Amino acid sequence: MNALIHYKEEENYVLLSLQNGKANAISHDVVTELNHCLDKVEKAGKPVIITGQKGIFSAGYDLASMTKSPASALELVTKGSTLSLRMLSFPLPIIIACNGHAIAKGAFLLLSADYRLGVSGDFKIGLNEVMIGMTMHNAGIAIAEARLAPVYVERCVNNAEIFSPKEAISAGFLDKTVPEEQLLPTAIKIAGLFGKLNGRAHAETKRKVRAKHINKLEKAIAQDIQEGLTPPSK
Repeated sequence: MNALIHYKEEENYVLLSLQNGKANAISHDVVTELNHCLDKVEKAGKPVIITGQKGIFSAGYDLASMTKSPASALELVTKGSTLSLRMLSFPLPIIIACNGHAIAKGAFLLLSADYRLGVSGDFKIGLNEVMIGMTMHNAGIAIAEARLAPVYVERCVNNAEIFSPKEAISAGFLDKTVPEEQLLPTAIKIAGLFGKLNGRAHAETKRKVRAKHINKLEKAIAQDIQEGLTPPSK
C-alpha cells in the first residue's frame, strides 16, 4: 500500500509486512493502512500473514500520539481496539509471523489473530501498560481475558509481566516458535493448511466461538470512549 505496510498477494495467501521505523510503532496511519489492506484481503479471499521486521513485530502504539494528550491517546487506542475487534471477527484466517519483540499493542495484535508464530531468541512479549504508567483500558482487559490462558491474565494485565517467546506460548500470546530462518516458510505452510478449510464454515464457526468475547469487546470500546483513559507517563 505504501511505505508503512507492504502488501504482497501470492497464489495461496496474502503477506502484509509492517515497516514503520525501528519500533514498528502502531500509529494512526498504520491502523488506517492495515484496515485498507484487510479490505483487499477480503476481496482476495485468501488467508493473510502479518509480519514485521527482523527482530521486532511491534513495540506498541506510537509514543508521540500516546503522550500528546489524553484525547490523542484515546483516539489512537480506540482505533487500535476497533482494529482488534475486526481481526477477531475477520472471516478469513489471520496468521501473525512475529519476528521478535511484541509489546503492548504489538502483543494485543497477537491476541487478535487466529494463529501466532514466533521466533526463538532473546525477545520480549507482553503487555507493559501498567509498567509505563497507563491504567489498562477496558478493551485491553477484554482482549486479554478472551485469548490469554486464565491463570496468566492477572500476571499479564495487572503485573505487566514480560515473557520470552517460549514462555509466551504458555501465557497464550504465541502458538509455536521456530528458528528465525523458518519463520516465514512455516507461516506459509500454516496458511496452506488454513486454505484447505471450508471458508464459510471457518468464518461462521469463528463467529460462534468468539461471539461472547466480541460482544464484550464492543461494550468495552464504548466504555473506554465514555470514561477516557490514562496515557503512559512521558
